[in-house]
This record gives sequence, structure tokens and C-alpha cells, in this order.
Amino acid sequence: MSTSTVRVVVVEDHPVTRMGIVALLGQDERLSVVGQAGTGEEALAVVETERPDVVVTDLRLGDGMDGVGVTSAVRAMRGAPAVLVLTTYDTDRDIVRAVEAGAAGYLLKDADPADIVGAVVAAARGESVLSPALAQRVVARMGRQQADLSAREVEILTAVAQGLGNKQIARTLFISEATVKTHLVHVFTKLDVDSRTAAVARAREDGLIG
Repeated sequence: MSTSTVRVVVVEDHPVTRMGIVALLGQDERLSVVGQAGTGEEALAVVETERPDVVVTDLRLGDGMDGVGVTSAVRAMRGAPAVLVLTTYDTDRDIVRAVEAGAAGYLLKDADPADIVGAVVAAARGESVLSPALAQRVVARMGRQQADLSAREVEILTAVAQGLGNKQIARTLFISEATVKTHLVHVFTKLDVDSRTAAVARAREDGLIG
């Protein structure tokens, strides 16, 4: 970290949003935005050139490398900068993926601007900047074994999430209604739930269905 200002690279695929983040960070005298990128691949080139203290990246970056990929690649570099994920997505699976890749923090874009700035400064100091609530969710998610649903089970659960009943699912997938019920029993067991609603909620939380 610089002895004067924290050097920051902003990675965001939406130009208007990127401008807003750059403007926000640029207002604080402790920070200096030294580079911007709209894709993961471009981000790595900018980081190699600018050698920032902190990389602030979105989670979704369109086609190509996503924010987790950026985090992993950046953290593998010599003199690796800290990485702060700033996104609109707050599913447990996304948070865990980012943390496991080496992110120092994970913030939502609707966070207080002062908190975002403070998180960048803290990340540059080597601190973890997960909020207590998110940290609790990460610990709980990592402590729960990932359910291994089959392709057919995911297909059926996706149909359930769309509001289809067992008869409709059976007709759509050209299987018997009894087979649908059997698959759902297996899904409930794997996800440790006891209802269709809970199964859909857990699967979405774990990133198994959209």
C-alpha cells in the first residue's frame, strides 16, 4: 500500500456504473483511481501495468472472465493487490466463491457510499471487510455440504420454481408423475428440506438453479 494514497483499479462492465464508482472513490483524498476495465481480461492487463493496492470488481462482467476469476488471477500475482467485490448479487454461493478466491471483502452496490470508501481503505490495510451478517452466512454456507443434484433433479426443481405441478412436469419431461415424485423426494433429502417452497429457496441460495 502506498504511503500516501491508495491506488485503485475499478472493474465494471457497465460504463455508467463504472463512472459512478470512479467518481465516488475519486472524491476521497485517501484514494486514487489509477485504472479502469470493462472486462476481466482487460482488468488483468491494467493491474499488471498499474500495480494498484486494491482492485474493486463487479461479480458479473458479461462474457468471459467474471469477478471471481479476476479475484483468483489477481491474487496469484506477485505483490498481489487486495480485491474487493462490489456487486448487486448477494447469494451465499457467490459470496463464498469470492471469498474462497481470495477477496478481502464483498459489498453490495446499494451500501452507504462512506462504507464502500472505508472498505477500500481497509482492504488496502490488509483487513477483511465482510459485514458481520455476510460473514455469518459465509461460515454457515461453507459448513453445509453442497448438495449434488443430478441434471434431471435440477430440471425438475427448475420446473417447480416456475410454478408447474407434478402432472405438468411429467408431461413436459415425458416421464411419469410417480417418477417426478421420486425425484422430488431425493431432492428434499439432499437439500435437507421438507417442502417444494423450501427446496426452491435452498437451491437458489446455493446457486443450483436460477
